[in-house]
Amino acid sequence: MYFEPVLFGASSDRNSPGSGKDNEEYEDGSLASWVNRERFQSYLQIDGFTLYELGETGKLVAVAVIDEKISPEESLRIKSLIQRVSTEYRDNFYRDFQFGHMDGNDYINSFIMGDVAVPSFIVLNTSNEQYFLPSEPIESLEQLITFIRGVLDGTAQAYGGDGFFQRLKRVAYDARSTIMSVFRSSPVLACFLFGLPLGVISLMCYGICTAESDDEAELIKREGQTDEDDEEEEVDVGRHMAAELKGPGEDNEAEEEQVEKNAGDKKLD
Repeated sequence: MYFEPVLFGASSDRNSPGSGKDNEEYEDGSLASWVNRERFQSYLQIDGFTLYELGETGKLVAVAVIDEKISPEESLRIKSLIQRVSTEYRDNFYRDFQFGHMDGNDYINSFIMGDVAVPSFIVLNTSNEQYFLPSEPIESLEQLITFIRGVLDGTAQAYGGDGFFQRLKRVAYDARSTIMSVFRSSPVLACFLFGLPLGVISLMCYGICTAESDDEAELIKREGQTDEDDEEEEVDVGRHMAAELKGPGEDNEAEEEQVEKNAGDKKLD
């Protein structure tokens, strides 16, 4: 007789979709995927490390970005709204969303490569680096539910992604962030690290440009001398050709005139 091994798991949450009517949906699923889905509570405080781990669940992460030091009342209101969604609408969104809040917007800003208002709502898709923002401020629970449903059915505007241009933007953003952090932490060291290479490169460029200018001046000078030599050669050739064109009679007449001129000079003496 053959017995197929079966593993049963129990969740501490009585509303967990691992029992009752939802059992059929998970019965033939992967054990690893089930563990990833059930390893986190429906609502928790999120930081950078937790957000990285939430990416393994395959869920969208709905985050309330708050700062109780800046705006305590508004932060508490937004936090309570997303907590209500995670409990009152758990059956609707548990399989697709992980809910939580994050103190401060530094990590979110680096994720979206921009600035997120505090306090505010944002939905992150860590698998492809997309994110969703409400088109208008969330003032009520119904507005938040509408926004989450829009993300789920694809009607909400998606930003970011992992395309080619987004990757180039990510490289530029990370480089800029690194440089700015170095300047903020140690301005003198940053000036040395980035100023020295820039100075060397500038000197090299100046040397290259100067060498090209000198070569051009020397070439122009040589071309000028060549033109003068060519003109002198042309004049000599012209004179030689003119002399050849003169006949022997003309030469004799010129000699006779010279002899007569010399004789006249002697008589005067």
